[in-house]
Amino acid sequence: MNDQELIALYYARSEQASAETYRQFGSCCYMIARNILGCAQDAEECVNDVLIRLWDRIPPAKPKNFFAYIAAVTRSIACNRYIASRAKKRGGGEVALALEELCDCSGDENVEQEIDKKALAEALDAFLGTLKPDHRKIFVQRYWYFCPVDDIAEQFGMTKSKVTVSLMRTREKLRNYLEEEGFL
Repeated sequence: MNDQELIALYYARSEQASAETYRQFGSCCYMIARNILGCAQDAEECVNDVLIRLWDRIPPAKPKNFFAYIAAVTRSIACNRYIASRAKKRGGGEVALALEELCDCSGDENVEQEIDKKALAEALDAFLGTLKPDHRKIFVQRYWYFCPVDDIAEQFGMTKSKVTVSLMRTREKLRNYLEEEGFL
């Protein structure tokens, strides 16, 4: 079933929409949530919350890229759950580490607010377009999906050190790019 057929099921208010969404995208949503939350049970609850959010938001939303829409919803829900669960005990985990790494590039202590701004999102998109495909994929795996460096190294057949250096250099390029674009 393609994206448009799936969206049509939501518009028809068919219960099959949620089941089909889970069948096609449930494992991807689970992976995103698990990387952010670090807990299988929380990730499963997050996936259920995603299905509910999709049911509530489609219609009126009609996403052009359904996977990107679902990934963004999953990431948002998982990040909110992560923040809520650690409001009093900051630190630890891949999300905190990844956000801390990006803080050096943003010029603002609250990376999440900066990323939400449309202009910054467009600049990040343009920046990612300047990267070689492997560097872009490594960067996205780390800072969008919050994958641990060890997992990225294994996925790309690299050493952990090479991934870490690649991320460091890409962050430096991002910092310079954002300075040139007037964000810092």
